[in-house]
Amino acid sequence: MALIDILTGLSAAIGPAGAEGSAARLAMELLSDYAPSRTDALGSVIAELGDPDAAEHILLDAHIDEIGMIVTSVDDEGFIHVDRCGGADRRTLVGAEVYVMGTRKLSGVVCSVPPHLSAELDGKSPAWDKLYVDIGYPGDQAKKLVPPGSRIVVKTKPYRLLGDRVSGKALDNRAGAAVLIRTVELLVSENAPIPCRLTVLLSSREEVGGQGAGAATFTAQPTQAIAVDVSFAAQPGVSKEKSGELGKGPMIGFSPCLDHAISNRLAALADELEQPWQFEVMGGRTGTNADDISISREGVRCGLVSIPQRNMHSAAEIVDMNDIEATAQLLARFVRTGGVSNA
Repeated sequence: MALIDILTGLSAAIGPAGAEGSAARLAMELLSDYAPSRTDALGSVIAELGDPDAAEHILLDAHIDEIGMIVTSVDDEGFIHVDRCGGADRRTLVGAEVYVMGTRKLSGVVCSVPPHLSAELDGKSPAWDKLYVDIGYPGDQAKKLVPPGSRIVVKTKPYRLLGDRVSGKALDNRAGAAVLIRTVELLVSENAPIPCRLTVLLSSREEVGGQGAGAATFTAQPTQAIAVDVSFAAQPGVSKEKSGELGKGPMIGFSPCLDHAISNRLAALADELEQPWQFEVMGGRTGTNADDISISREGVRCGLVSIPQRNMHSAAEIVDMNDIEATAQLLARFVRTGGVSNA
């Protein structure tokens, strides 16, 4: 399947944190074309390749969940009260179309107070306890269809923009998931033995704490790992010092929390491939699954590669297909060369 189709299919799939089912099933189906795949108790998708007896065991991780909302209650008028599920940005939600995953999938809208009547907000976003979703039913019917704990995601579809850019929801981090599927495709298509044991992890619950990656890494016991996520791309209002650029290649992480040898190895391999890459320097925690992977059991040497992305945590996230392909090529070379030595 073409990489663009993998990415847009994953973007369209529904899979908020803790309820990744639909997205996870699609990802497992895509991975299963190249390697046996399964899900674990927390809903993460896992594929294992290579030599199971090899001394080096590399884990590649990308989280499969997306941000959304969770239903806290339904009032007598049928308005659905919500809270965030992950780092949802309420500024982007007022007036949005949504899917409510109740007893069945329902269409709804996030309520918007007319500007004529909202002078007290003075351009501010309503607080979470003042955001409501309307599915059109009165209270008694709405309560039967939407029990508390139901998830809600924004209703949208991915779009190809000009050039090689794609916009859509959940590209954080379905872009990373697409990278790992493409990486496996590259490794398998080479028709040569993989010189290590390889675990590919599409992990659950990153947006609410990283439990999926933590649990799966504890079980897998890798000797080294790389987390793949997205990071900030330059756009109006975002400092160039805190962002990468779309189309300029993967962002290789350097942080006290990351293994310096892995970071340097990734940079060297990118240079060997003659592909562009960018620095992503952090003073401490990375805010990604790398933080949890690196402290599993007695510790795991872990690197981080990020895909530049605009409009993070919105329904109009933007990535560049060239960055996704370049990241997959880099990871495939890392695995093919056995990762870092003395891990």
